[in-house]
Amino acid sequence: MYGYRRPGIGLDTLVSYLKDFGLGRKLGLDYSYEGRGFIPDSKFYDRVYRKEANGWRSMWVLSMGIGQGEVQLTTIQMANLASILANRGVFYIPHFLKKFRTGRPIPQELTTQHKVRIHKKHFEPVIDGLEAVVTSGTARVAYVPGLDICGKTGTSQNPHGKDHSVFFGFAPKHSPKIAVAVFVENAGWGGDWAAPISSLLIEKFLTGKIRPERKDLEQRMFKGLFDTSTPDLAVLPSPILNDK
Repeated sequence: MYGYRRPGIGLDTLVSYLKDFGLGRKLGLDYSYEGRGFIPDSKFYDRVYRKEANGWRSMWVLSMGIGQGEVQLTTIQMANLASILANRGVFYIPHFLKKFRTGRPIPQELTTQHKVRIHKKHFEPVIDGLEAVVTSGTARVAYVPGLDICGKTGTSQNPHGKDHSVFFGFAPKHSPKIAVAVFVENAGWGGDWAAPISSLLIEKFLTGKIRPERKDLEQRMFKGLFDTSTPDLAVLPSPILNDK
């Protein structure tokens, strides 16, 4: 109805759904510092292109569809997004605190279930795609027989040096137990470092050990050297099924 010349309406609708997923805002962690990331809306682009005679058009924001452009996510937001996908649209605010020694109850905001405005059935084809990424796509290095890992690699472009390696995912595909996100600075493609690190974390969490045939991969990750890199890891057990 509004088309190419009035993209703000569609963009703001998208942004409202992304906020359901905890993007572009603070999640409310029990943590002293939390970033909000950034999801641009129509007001942002109105300011950026205020000097353009014809304003901005839909082509200006297409890169958002693949997570590029001005989109910024924190690692814990990615882990929480993996948990939402794993749980087919529901989540609890991620938190470190499991219980108080005094028996005092956990703050209600950390035990309240949140739901996104997308029907559960729409998650299944996305999850099938995430599984295919691991079984036959860019994250084949993360495949572990029997664990049914689902995930997505990412290569965060860096104009100041080597790109950053990114992966987020969960396992198993059905009855998920863990969601994880890994961001490794200046480490290249997502399949190079973030995906194998994630799969090793998932394997160790689910099975308590690393398969003998993956020991070489584990040692390579331990001994990895990057250009001024510091791994930023966020591991988030899938809370709905774990808390039953």
